[in-house]
This record gives sequence, C-alpha cells and structure tokens, in this order.
Amino acid sequence: MKIKKIISGIAAAALMAGVVTGCESTSETGSEGGSKETTLTLWSIATESDSFHDAYASAIKDFEESHEGVKIIHETFENESYKTKIKSAVAANELPDVFYTWAGGFSQAFVDSGKVLQLDSYYDKYKDELSEAALANITYDGKLFGSTIVTPVSVMWYNAKIFSEHNLEAPETWDEFVDVCKTLRAADIDPIATSAKDKWVLAMLHDGLTLKSVGADKLQKTLLKQGGSYSDPDFLVSAQKIKELADMNAFINGAAGLSNDEASAEFYSGKAAMYFTGSWMGGSIMTDAPNPKDFSVAPIPVVNSSNAKLTDFMGGGADSLMVAASTKNADLSAELAFEVTKGVSKYAYLSGAGIPAWKVTYDDSEVPELTKKVAEYANGATSFTLWFDTLLESEDAGEYLALLQKLYLGSITPEDFQKEMAAQLEK
Repeated sequence: MKIKKIISGIAAAALMAGVVTGCESTSETGSEGGSKETTLTLWSIATESDSFHDAYASAIKDFEESHEGVKIIHETFENESYKTKIKSAVAANELPDVFYTWAGGFSQAFVDSGKVLQLDSYYDKYKDELSEAALANITYDGKLFGSTIVTPVSVMWYNAKIFSEHNLEAPETWDEFVDVCKTLRAADIDPIATSAKDKWVLAMLHDGLTLKSVGADKLQKTLLKQGGSYSDPDFLVSAQKIKELADMNAFINGAAGLSNDEASAEFYSGKAAMYFTGSWMGGSIMTDAPNPKDFSVAPIPVVNSSNAKLTDFMGGGADSLMVAASTKNADLSAELAFEVTKGVSKYAYLSGAGIPAWKVTYDDSEVPELTKKVAEYANGATSFTLWFDTLLESEDAGEYLALLQKLYLGSITPEDFQKEMAAQLEK
C-alpha cells in the first residue's frame, strides 16, 4: 500500500525550503532569523482508510496549537507492512521520534535492544488520568516504555437487520453459532466476512475461539511459555472449529484474496452477516456502512463453558506509542507520546472507533451506541488476553499467522496446526 502522509500545519513553501522529514527531530531558524522551529516525526498505522485517522489528526492539531513553534510530521503505514518496517527501523537505528507499536511480546525486542526511551519520570504528570493497570502491557521489568491509547477487544459484529429477518439472535455458544451459520447459508447469505489475505483478521476469530475453548489462564501461560503446552487437547478444538466453518462454507467467497478493507466493505453492504474483529470497527460502521443502524455487536461465543466465560475477551491495552532513545528532543517527544495517546483516546471514543484507556473527562453523550455497548462489555470483562500476534514473541507470531493461513486454505490439518504450534513454542 502506498505510504500516506499527513503533514500537519506545514506549508508547501516550508517543504521547499528544506524541512527535514526523516527519522529524527530537527530545529530550524526562521527565514527572518527569528526563533527556531522544532519538527518531530510520528509514525502510526492510522492511514486515511483507518477509523483512527481523524482522531490522530485532531490530537496532533491540539498538540501543535498548544506548543507554538512545534510541527509534527505524521507518517502512516498499512498494518502488515508496518510490522516489517518498524522492526527494520529498530535494527537500523532509524526510528522516528515517536512511533506506534503493539505492547506485549511484539515490542519486547525493541526494549531489550535499548532503542526505546524509558518514560517513568514523564508518567508522573498523567497518573490521575491514565492508570498503571492500563499500562501493564507496555511495562517491562517494572519500567514503563510507552503510553497506551485505547482498550480494544475482539467482538462479533453482526447485521441485526439480517438476523431479525431470519429470526436469529446473537449466539452465545458454539452450537448456537453453528445453527446461525447454517440458517444464513441456507438463505444464500454469507455468514462470515473475513480476510485470510490480511492474516490478522482471520486470527481475530481463531484467537477468540481459542480463548473460549482454553480459558484465559492456560492460554496466557502457553503463549508466554510459562508452563502451558500447545499440545493440550483444548488448543486443538479451535483449529478444528476453523476447519468446520470452512467445510460448511461459512466464510465469504474469495476470503483468501480479500484484504481487510475489501472484506469489511462486503459486510457493510449487507452481503455477509458477521465480522469478527476489534472494537474499532464501530467507528468504521458509522462512517462506511450505508445503514449504520442495521448493525449490532456481541461477544464471541463460548466453545467450552468449563474453561471460559462469555465475558472473557481477547484484547486489552496494546495500541501504544513509544519514544526513540535516539530522539534529539527527549522531553518534547515524551510529552508528544502522552498527549497524542490521550487525545486519540478521546477523539476515537467520541467518533465510535475506540474504547478509551484514558479517563473520560469530557461529554460523551454523543458517542455512538455501538461503541458504548462495546465499552460496557469491556467494563464488565472477567479477563483480557492480548492477541496471539501481540502476546507472542515476534518470530513465534509470524509463524503462527502463516500456519493459520495454511489451516484456512486446507494445506494443513488442525492436528498439523497444533503440532507445528507446539513445536514453535518449544524453541
């Protein structure tokens, strides 16, 4: 995907004059010999098609307006390509001043490499607005290395109009879910829109089914290599469920070649009845769906009630901003990281795109009902478990997504999937 850039408040003439847009902050003297202008670079995945795009733009604008002489260059990248880019930037020591990342195992190597600025001393200013609990996943060995934005969770988005027309209710168990899929397929309606091309989308469903089969404690211990084993029979079940769904033709035709944007468009248009992804879809439904009132949301159904509850969720505080240790403006960059995450938390919630990690100190009466409903689920959650590709170490996460795609395509069996995952986590 072509890189899109938002260059906030920088006139074209300034660019021609040689404003640096590289990976380090710069200071420049005005054309009349006046005070210096400071430029900071921020990387994120909030592309123009992303539901967080406007929230970032508003938060950056607020920061610039409250910091005279400071300009923020916001460069955005597509989700999957960014994962490769940010790892390469860390390795080459070519990080921007502030950069988006996922907490947990994904960012562990960045911290271990010494390329990330510790933020404990800067956090003191924000303790009353952002809890330590919200920052748990971006804290390593008791030290804080980032600020989090929202508390997203995986849920089942569904077309309530289609469900009503076929006398269906949101399923709470696996058997109810299968019945829903069979009823929709019999009516010639694609039950589930998904993307197996953007593997993380398919993983949203598989991760959720695994949690609802295995349970939060066993799942976390296994993925974090703290005593659990992927050879446990409960882990096989979710892989079998993905194959079962594929065998009953529950997924939208051509999912293997559809991107997330393409698959979600099919859902918004009413060509498919369900979509399993994060809470951020609420904002996209409000802006991209022709009839937003047709949609509703529910938790992912329970597979094994002995191990899991309907109120167990994949998700939690993961979307974060970190500061490069190499930045030339550490104090300002640290402030930018906290203020932008605070601003995005606010604006994303108001637009319906995200569940705020920061304390709500503003009027939220206009927040879309869909987002409020997800917020209620998050507030009543009995557990949060970070997604596989976030909780796992980077190499393990990459192998997991590759194996999951093979499982969907039918090139490996559920038993092979489990065996390969167990072997990968034993390395």
